[in-house]
This record gives sequence, C-alpha cells and structure tokens, in this order.
Amino acid sequence: MELRASVMPPTFQNMDEERQYRKQRLAGAFRLFARFGFDEGVAGHITARDPERPDHFWVNPFGRYFGAIRASDLILVNHEGEVVEGDGMVNAAAFAIHAAVHQLRPDVVAAAHTHSIYGKAWSTLGRLLDPITQDSCIFYEDHALMTEYTGVVLDPEEGRRIAKTLGSSKAIILQNHGLLTVGQSVEEAAFWFITMERTCQTQLTAEAAGQPKLIDPHFAAMTHSQIGNPLAGWFSFQPLWEMIVREEPDLLN
Repeated sequence: MELRASVMPPTFQNMDEERQYRKQRLAGAFRLFARFGFDEGVAGHITARDPERPDHFWVNPFGRYFGAIRASDLILVNHEGEVVEGDGMVNAAAFAIHAAVHQLRPDVVAAAHTHSIYGKAWSTLGRLLDPITQDSCIFYEDHALMTEYTGVVLDPEEGRRIAKTLGSSKAIILQNHGLLTVGQSVEEAAFWFITMERTCQTQLTAEAAGQPKLIDPHFAAMTHSQIGNPLAGWFSFQPLWEMIVREEPDLLN
C-alpha cells in the first residue's frame, strides 16, 4: 500500500478505480472528523459525487459513528433521496443540503458539513471571517454567509437556498448552524472544513484578546491565490491521509 503523498492528484484507469478512491478518502475524512471532535450525535455529513453517475452521491449512513466508518459502509443516494446502494438510511438534512449543492455546482465533487464547536460559535455572530492570518486568507472573498436560521434543513427548497447563497465560493457560514465547505475532490473539501474550523477558533481567540489587525487586501488576495486553490487544498490533506491510514487501515475496507 503506497502512502507517500504525490505532488499531483492521481489519474484512473476506469470508473471503478476512481469510485473506490473517492470512497476511501471519504471514509478517511470521517475518521479524521471524529478525531478532531467535529461529530455531534447524528449531525453532520460529507458527500462525494459518484464519478460514473454524477446525479448520485456517496454519504455516511444516518446514525453511524464517524470514527468507525469504512469505505464499504457508505451509501449511494440519487437526487430523489433514494438509497440505491449500501445499507442504511440517508439523513434527510444531508439529502436536502447536498443534493442541491451537487445539482447547482457541477464542479463540486465533495461537500462537508458538521456541527463543529468553533464553526457553530462563529456562525452565531452573523459575520464573514476576516483576513487576520495566512490561513484565513484561504477564505478571503471566497466564502458566503447564510444570514437567516429557519430550523433543521429538511425542505429541499431550503437546501437550494443554501446552494444559491454559496454561489461559486468554497465555503459558507450557516448562521446559528455551522460551516459547509466544498471542493473538486474529497481531500479539498475535507481540508477546507478542517482549516475553516480552526480559522473560526483563531478569530474567536484573537478577538477575545483584543482587536486583530487585518492583512492588506492586496496581500490577502495574493495569499488566497497561493494556498486557497483546489490543488493546494488537495495536497494539504495528504499528511492527514497518511496518518489516518497508517493508524486505522481498516477504513479502506
């Protein structure tokens, strides 16, 4: 099993190979989210578009612990909310949000949303993140804000409203709810979520201590172009992938 990070994403011989790759990375992302404490009861979901059936996505079965998910545990859901492969139920909120995002953003392969602590805390402020650190520049002028909380997202129309507000951005702050990130790969979407959660933690900490100084817009934009692009997101996930597979190789099954 080759674990060493490559500089570029892999290419695939066929759809089955690409599907298994995406499912294994999805399982790895769930294991990492559990380690980082992003799980909260039955809340939270990460999805990956199927490479052969782009109107279907792989997702965690409703009620399963993130830290025990294997690639074989994932379920395949179509855009009508039907489980067409695998055992388990689909979270209604996962379907409402992710189906809309995958439909309105054909460039998106994966999307991640959980009720992580600092993302939830920051979302109560009804503000976008500021460019106060190098890492926060990943989201400079590249994240959106949903400014109204209307309850658990069960209505497909509410999912479409989230997707429309997200627009072409890599992330959205759902007011009084949490964070959602997207990417052109599972790795990218997962890493954006991890670093956005930590960015929320950083800004909350900085503002508790004083008034953070903002990075100049020119340099914030330049930094965004350097570390906020899809390849940078994919590559930044690689050390985490190597760690979780070495320590929990059963996720690949």
